[in-house]
Amino acid sequence: MPFKVATFNTNSVRARLPILLAWLDKERPDVLALQETKTPDDQFPAVPFHALGYDVGFRGEKAYNGVALLAREPLLDLRFGLDDGGPADETRLVSATVRGVSIVNTYVPQGRATDDPMFPYKLDWFGRLRRYFDRRFSPRGLVLWMGDFNVAPEPIDVHDPKRLLGEIGFHPDEHAALAKVKAWGFEDVLRRHAAGPGEYTFWDYRVKDGVARGKGWRVDHIWATAPLAKRSTRAWIDLAPRLAERPSDHTPVVAEFAL
Repeated sequence: MPFKVATFNTNSVRARLPILLAWLDKERPDVLALQETKTPDDQFPAVPFHALGYDVGFRGEKAYNGVALLAREPLLDLRFGLDDGGPADETRLVSATVRGVSIVNTYVPQGRATDDPMFPYKLDWFGRLRRYFDRRFSPRGLVLWMGDFNVAPEPIDVHDPKRLLGEIGFHPDEHAALAKVKAWGFEDVLRRHAAGPGEYTFWDYRVKDGVARGKGWRVDHIWATAPLAKRSTRAWIDLAPRLAERPSDHTPVVAEFAL
């Protein structure tokens, strides 16, 4: 039975609601992970998602962060945050089980600048996340990690790797931190199906005609444990929402699995 999942940094779920509802109605993913919802819980637009047949779990705050999971089946064992005794970061991580798959949706700290305190916080956050996976899951199980990782892992994941190396999102320290999480037992599902360059999920608003000129980054990801990755049948980036009126600066990543 096909199992279709997607991840999308909305850069404000309320601002992007028309785009999001039209996309959901057309694509009907079984699970959608949202990041940067930027909306307090009492203002989250759950009703229109329910009207489309989705169960919804969310944690948010005004103007910053925010994560949500939407599913066409009940979200079982819904949890928020890293739950490790450190900063809770409930608006950065949500997890649940859908159709026997453990799903973790993260909005990884952006880092701001290499001399900003949020940069070491970001690196430490990856370490906390690796311990979170150690504590809660097994790489032998069906585990899906989706979201905005705020890192482009490889040179082909940015439009100008020589110039951008060392910038936030494409820094060797970030690459090393992300690689340690990946070594837990994840495979980059998109790269199983699309191995070439030019696969981007983010284009800075400040770059004129950035999408048309290919000035992108791939920082949004769908990663899976080996038993789940081998069941993947397709994976792609859907550019249409980024080309819509008043878009997010990101666009969805989608994958399908035979479950």
